[in-house]
Amino acid sequence: MNVFAKSNSEKLIREIKSVVADAEALLRSTKGHAGAEVAELHASMTHRIAAAKSHLVAVEEAMLERARLAAKNTDECVHDNPWQFISIAAGVGLLVGYLIHSSRDCS
Repeated sequence: MNVFAKSNSEKLIREIKSVVADAEALLRSTKGHAGAEVAELHASMTHRIAAAKSHLVAVEEAMLERARLAAKNTDECVHDNPWQFISIAAGVGLLVGYLIHSSRDCS
């Protein structure tokens, strides 16, 4: 999972949690109102919110597991090929250094 997808997923989870919290607050504020329709709607929404919460927990756990697996795979890959990654890091460092140096020469 790339950084942008992870960020969007985390943002979506935060927004869903916010919606669930707002829905719970709305349910609490309408709990005392009379009427069969309100009571039926209240029971239905309570059930749906509980289902949404459990689904959200499952999605969050799946995301965490995928992140742990990606970190583990990256760690194993770096340990299996250390010189390759050292070379890549050195090349990136040289490129960044060159770009910084050349941008100072232009000013």
